Amino acid sequence: MVIVVVLVIIALLTLVAMTFCELMLAEREASELAATRVQAESLAASGAEAARCFLALTSQEQTDLGGWYDNQTRFRGVVVVDDPQPEYRGRFALVAPAMEDGYRRGIRFGLEDESTRLNLNALIAAEQRTPGAGRTLLMALPGMTETIADSILDWIDADDEPREFGAEVEYYSALEPPYAPKNGPLATVEELLLVRDVTPQLLFGVDANHNGYRDAHEPDPMSIENVDNADGSMDCGWAAFLTLASMERNVRPDGAPRIDLNQDDLETLYEELETAFDARWATFIVAYRQNGPYSGTQAGAIAAPAGQLDFSQQGRIKLTTVLDLVGARTQVKFQGQNEATVLETPFPNVPGLINVYLPVLLDYATVNPSPTIPGRININQASRTVLAGIPGMTQELVDEIVAYRASNPIDADPYRRHETWILGDGIVDLDQMKAFMPYVCAGGAVYRAQAIGYFDQSGPSCRIEVILDATQTPAKVLFWRDQSHLGRGYARETLGIEGF
Repeated sequence: MVIVVVLVIIALLTLVAMTFCELMLAEREASELAATRVQAESLAASGAEAARCFLALTSQEQTDLGGWYDNQTRFRGVVVVDDPQPEYRGRFALVAPAMEDGYRRGIRFGLEDESTRLNLNALIAAEQRTPGAGRTLLMALPGMTETIADSILDWIDADDEPREFGAEVEYYSALEPPYAPKNGPLATVEELLLVRDVTPQLLFGVDANHNGYRDAHEPDPMSIENVDNADGSMDCGWAAFLTLASMERNVRPDGAPRIDLNQDDLETLYEELETAFDARWATFIVAYRQNGPYSGTQAGAIAAPAGQLDFSQQGRIKLTTVLDLVGARTQVKFQGQNEATVLETPFPNVPGLINVYLPVLLDYATVNPSPTIPGRININQASRTVLAGIPGMTQELVDEIVAYRASNPIDADPYRRHETWILGDGIVDLDQMKAFMPYVCAGGAVYRAQAIGYFDQSGPSCRIEVILDATQTPAKVLFWRDQSHLGRGYARETLGIEGF
């Protein structure tokens, strides 16, 4: 009996010991997995920090290093933790949607300019500038209706008065559960799901893992109700075309403030213009501010400093856009002269020639003294969908803009650093360009990065989405979201590993 009892006790102790060992091995594996997960998060964070450091460089330095748009050397498969064993070799990649003929097609390795998207929080300003502009911008989105467009505008405007097809507090308070509209700027794009008739299908499309294209396991791209998705524009839903943070820097190439052409002190304005340009440009601009446009038949003279301007005379007009100077004339009476002189503009309305002088003028002069300008759309990179919503834009103009622009900004002609290249290339006329100016730009300074941290073989991965405001140095993080629950999204071979 004693022997049997002893054998039973030994067997029980053995089982306890084995269970304890198995539990400890499981705990060790869990600890290693947790540590590897933390490493993957750090790898992805390293990618976001690499983007911040790259944006801190000057434009020329960025160009010399391959640029921010598509740069596999700097942003694909970058080794952070090197190790002879592939399961411990950690990397990051920065992924952004590629653009082909104005449509999102595949991926590239770089950053995404937020100005290629429609800024929802700038819609009310557009409405105040041009009634109906906000609805026009929204109606270009596939599947958008007047009811949803007006409801979005009602959600973000400050009043409780519903628009023609919109909805305000009366509608939302009758829901179950009831809630009130925001009546202010959106905090996230996902907040649109609270707006009347906005569905997850419309907002996110069929791209469930947000990797930029439809995978085999995702729904049929034609399954979105009441939406023609033949071109694939709605694979990623409206979220792919929307932002809350687009902005551009309104400064000179060296970072100094641009010259405010509408400033009240005209003598200071003349001195600043003469220093930046020459006396001829300075004389005409100040004379135009003092006297306005001349529409008479008298022959004009070249705007040269033939006399001294009377700086005691106040400016009679303010420019609505720098383009007011293009093709204009003015009449001025210089000090000591009895008769007024008609001055011809040094900025002739001649396609081709416009691309010579206008980029220089726009580099240093502005009619908006703010250091940043929010909400304008980057015509050099925006999708056809976003371009089509710009008030006054036609399908023919969209086709021409897309056909003329460079696929990679680093390859673009220098004069395309300003949106007026479409005027200089003859795609639009002067009146059209003036109408487009409040809505378009040639590039912003806020960027979206999708950073993925991973290991060459097996192990967890981390995927984050970050928005960086490069209007200041170093770039400020405006938004940070962990998307790891959506999966890595891309094969390791695509992101870059040893040998690929």
